[in-house]
Amino acid sequence: MSPLPEVTDGSTEPLYNIGVVTRMTGVSMATLRAWERRYSFPDSARTAGGHRLYSERDVFRLRWVKERIDEGMQTAQAINALRHQEHIGHVTLIEHLPTLVEEKGAPHLHHLATFEGYLYEALVHRDLTRADTILGEALALTSPDDLILDVIGPAFAKIGDAWEAGSISVATEHLATNYLRQRLLMWMLSGPPAKSVSPLLLACAPDEWHEGSLLILGALLRRRRWPVAYLGQAVPLQDLASFVSEIKPSMVVLIAMTENTAAELAQWPQWMPEIAQSGRPAVGFGGRVFAMHPEWRMGMAGIYLGNTFREGLATIERHLQQTVG
Repeated sequence: MSPLPEVTDGSTEPLYNIGVVTRMTGVSMATLRAWERRYSFPDSARTAGGHRLYSERDVFRLRWVKERIDEGMQTAQAINALRHQEHIGHVTLIEHLPTLVEEKGAPHLHHLATFEGYLYEALVHRDLTRADTILGEALALTSPDDLILDVIGPAFAKIGDAWEAGSISVATEHLATNYLRQRLLMWMLSGPPAKSVSPLLLACAPDEWHEGSLLILGALLRRRRWPVAYLGQAVPLQDLASFVSEIKPSMVVLIAMTENTAAELAQWPQWMPEIAQSGRPAVGFGGRVFAMHPEWRMGMAGIYLGNTFREGLATIERHLQQTVG
């Protein structure tokens, strides 16, 4: 009987919805619900809306039980065997990455850039089941934060570059980015308990539809326990000003990716003159256009977040720690 995989810190954090877990384990949604009802296995978490969320450990345990069933065990016997192994402490081996090892013939390819390359290839070939497996395997070796920064973020950018170069179709780009978007939104919804401070307001510039960078920031901020009010794509400045007035955020984070949307975003002080004058709440801005063309920073009121996600997070947290603790 195979020993259970050892799982690392953070492995019990609820991350995956039931559809993702079905693709990762091969266990149908109906079966997952039935097992939980009959055997209290696995004991999944719930979102605020009542939807099931599963951890990395849940995925490993489900895979183990399914393997025993495929070998001929009854479901109840397999679940009892699992619990017995856990009880006597047979949690001794880190689960290997057979798919990656067998396909590439390299037993120690644990570098995150490797996973990013595999994820990109899976998505541009529209293999979402493979993408689920790659993310699950990467999570067994690293934290969600590093996964977002070093696997999902670069994959997002590479997919956008491929679309701009015409090497993938619009349909494939939409499928791939929506897949990544769903994962990032899930991390935003399932983050640890938020600090008792006013939320950060996150929004894209008017007519800015590329929200990947904003989603990544939102997911990472929630993982650091900062509350987030996520407005997403193409927010008109008039609506933004009204929303800021109503919720009084601890900070406003704005993203523009092109020169056209940066030019629109530069007009935000006209809609929020008191904030522009007082600097409260602080308004931070970032995006590809500001990193690639530094001259665009000169015409923008507010705090430039930086050229990378890590710089942006450090800038945001430094300001928040000074203002709200």
